[in-house]
Amino acid sequence: MGGSDSDIEVGNETESLIPTPKAEGPLAKRTVKSNSELEERKRTRTKRLRRKKQSAEHSHIVKYGSLCLLVAQLVGLVMLMRYSRTHSNGSDMYLSSTAVFCMEVMKFITCNAVVFFQKSMSPKAYAKEMYDNTWMAPFEILKVSVPSFLYVVQNNLLYLALSNLDAVTYQVCYQLKILTTALFSATMLNRKFSKTKWFSLIILTIGVAVVQTSGETKESTSSDDSDQNRTLGLFAILCAACTSGFSGVYFEKILKGSSTTLWMRNIQMGIPSMILALITVFVQDGGVIQEKGFFVGYSSLVWLVVVIQAVGGLIVAVVVKYADNVLKTFASSFGIVVSSIVSAILFDFHPNFAFLVGSSLVILATVLYSKPDKKRRKRLHKSTLPR
Repeated sequence: MGGSDSDIEVGNETESLIPTPKAEGPLAKRTVKSNSELEERKRTRTKRLRRKKQSAEHSHIVKYGSLCLLVAQLVGLVMLMRYSRTHSNGSDMYLSSTAVFCMEVMKFITCNAVVFFQKSMSPKAYAKEMYDNTWMAPFEILKVSVPSFLYVVQNNLLYLALSNLDAVTYQVCYQLKILTTALFSATMLNRKFSKTKWFSLIILTIGVAVVQTSGETKESTSSDDSDQNRTLGLFAILCAACTSGFSGVYFEKILKGSSTTLWMRNIQMGIPSMILALITVFVQDGGVIQEKGFFVGYSSLVWLVVVIQAVGGLIVAVVVKYADNVLKTFASSFGIVVSSIVSAILFDFHPNFAFLVGSSLVILATVLYSKPDKKRRKRLHKSTLPR
């Protein structure tokens, strides 16, 4: 009995010392292959995440850079336009309708140049690209012509409103375009705004209205009401605020909702814009043009204004593409405040108490809107708590 126990122990030890044979054949190959596939997937995922991070950083730079450029462009444009309209030195004043047309032509040429050089095309390939995206894409042209048409309608509504309202009512009511932009963003783009953001938008509307009306005097607000229809004026200004909000959000939707590049979209939009601008030139100032010429009153300063307007149109497109229309309204509102401050330094503008209150409201609204939502923070905090 004792000998058999030792044999068993020796046998067990012998069995434990024998190495387990490794898997060979198809099974081993499959294991190695699966490991290499896992490593390759990890590498691909890491590269994708790195690319995504770089893309997000790039879009953030473009987003906030374009917003800052928009503010600077608005300030520069207001200063130059005011100077060009008030310092004509006794010569004929340039026609604003022709300036708008020249601006549209400049935008169109600039976008064509960007498309041509960005893709390093041959003239033949460029011609085919233009043909495919314009002549062979009538539905796309029709889509982008909606904002152009609404812009013309909006200008006519504003003219009608100015003819039937005093300046203060006009300025206050037109700032409702800030709220209509947010409303259309929520309905058309399914964008969600927290209560804080809605509150900041209301503050922004009030602040801009106060800033815009702070320079109005009693003489400018008291006018002869005999030829005015206040109800018609209010209806016109409210419609203008709605068309402003809708056209901006619609343009954002078609920019972000397709694979067509930003520059090609601007080219497509430029075609109906130039046609409508040219029609406006001859309808509004046809008689003056026949008598004095198309470029009456133009100087190097006027051409600089036209160039800055064209650049501004392209900056707005970049802002809408990489940011959104609501942020654009904040940049525009901030630009109004900065323009007023610069006017106080360069021109005969004296800020009053109303201007200071309105400016403070605009800054407060900007700070409130930029703050992250508290609800999201709480949800994220709850999800990270151990259960």
